[in-house]
Amino acid sequence: MPFQRRAESGLEHFNSAPAETAEAIILACCGSRGWARRVVSHRPYPDVEALLAACDEAGYDLTPTEVHEALAGESSTGLPPNAPQAALTALAAAHAAYESRFGHAFVISLDGYRPDEYLDQVLAGIRSRLSHEPDEERAVSAEELRALARSRLAHAVANHPETDVARATT
Repeated sequence: MPFQRRAESGLEHFNSAPAETAEAIILACCGSRGWARRVVSHRPYPDVEALLAACDEAGYDLTPTEVHEALAGESSTGLPPNAPQAALTALAAAHAAYESRFGHAFVISLDGYRPDEYLDQVLAGIRSRLSHEPDEERAVSAEELRALARSRLAHAVANHPETDVARATT
């Protein structure tokens, strides 16, 4: 099974990389240094599922300061360049309203959605979450960060890890 071989080699690379390199991989997935240190400190992982479980666990342990640090490293989701101008305008306005209200980029995990559904999901998410109180939104944002970090890390160890390491360390 080629996918599994790549995942194992990516995991092996992550497990054996110097701590600074492994932290850079993690930081590319979630911008919290505390989260990165917690995940890296438990290496080696026997399999990708164990790594992702540790990712989840470390995400639940994020302090409000670490969530803020991670959110500061996020940017608003864009659209493909061939998206209609009206969609780009609507998305830019929605992101601006969200960022003005909460002081950080809107984060949402789009796992489970097709690319042609992303715009609708992002706009609906922003509209819905603009009604949240700041404390409620921090909790929702932290949950979305955990989902994003898990997805990004799974991708980093399942696909060409040398490319991902190069991108994470530059």
